[in-house]
Amino acid sequence: MRISRDKVNKLAHVVADTLAELDEVEFLEDRNTIRQEARRTIEHLLAEETKIDQAARQKIESQRKIILEGSQEWEILYRKYYNDEVKKLGI
Repeated sequence: MRISRDKVNKLAHVVADTLAELDEVEFLEDRNTIRQEARRTIEHLLAEETKIDQAARQKIESQRKIILEGSQEWEILYRKYYNDEVKKLGI
């Protein structure tokens, strides 16, 4: 999924702000460092999701018969292959 840099930064701010509000959480670093790490983590997760998506699509494209994207068969195969890729990563 493509998310703009601004949206990723906004999400990172929300994560850092939400953590700061929790009594159970104590920062060992300043809030900006926490925000930057949250941004890096979000970007990493989005990159992994893109790889999983591409692998699932590649498996569908490698089928002998042509399966049109958006068809029920394509959706079923996509979910199956997507879940298989997620399992490979141990998520």
